[in-house]
Amino acid sequence: MKLLIVRHGEPDYERDSLTQKGFREAEILSERLCHMKIDAFYVSPLGRAKDTAWPTLDKMGRSALECEWLREFAPLIERPDAAGRKCISWDWLPQDWMAEECFFDRDRWYEQKNIADSDVKKEYEWVVRSFDELLAEHGYERDGNGYKAVRPNNGTICLFCHFGLQCVLLSHLLNVSPMIVWHGFCAAPASVTTIVTEERRKGIASFRISSFGDISHLYAGGEEPAFAARFCECYDNKEERHD
Repeated sequence: MKLLIVRHGEPDYERDSLTQKGFREAEILSERLCHMKIDAFYVSPLGRAKDTAWPTLDKMGRSALECEWLREFAPLIERPDAAGRKCISWDWLPQDWMAEECFFDRDRWYEQKNIADSDVKKEYEWVVRSFDELLAEHGYERDGNGYKAVRPNNGTICLFCHFGLQCVLLSHLLNVSPMIVWHGFCAAPASVTTIVTEERRKGIASFRISSFGDISHLYAGGEEPAFAARFCECYDNKEERHD
């Protein structure tokens, strides 16, 4: 089975929609997806994800099941460098999160004080439990660190969601701390990540990423990728965001 995880187009956060560039990205993305055989679509309840999914669904005459757990992963914490102000739990300065050894441990990352004093662990467990329920519906049941191929198949499902949420799903599939994925990977708006099952022995499945944050369709459509999700390449690049 293949999983396609699609990040929404360039966001207009104030309106919970897309910018004009984001709508162009969604249209170009639809030209890629509408030529694929996709068995089921799932979408976040947030407007920017639904607006990204719409051109594809419209062209294919399809609908998507809206899943609350696909919303952006956004529990708030008091970040070490921002005392008294609540911030998204996974947006840390590199020097702060890398100084915490537990963040590199998949079984202890949520023990860090700022994380432990929040709802992060509770939300993480809800998301991955819901994700496993979806995978089980499609024939793959969680078994320890891997999956049982109860009804192995060559189908494809597509999830329209968000960067932070996507990293949670990948951390669960790969059995790593989400902090490593949140800070080690960057998926541009309207990008596609493809994960494929491998069943090298009958009934035992693992999920393997064949491409992460692919934006080749944007280049093919003449659209430069958005800078959203990235920070300044060099500190002195004043036109690029630092926070």
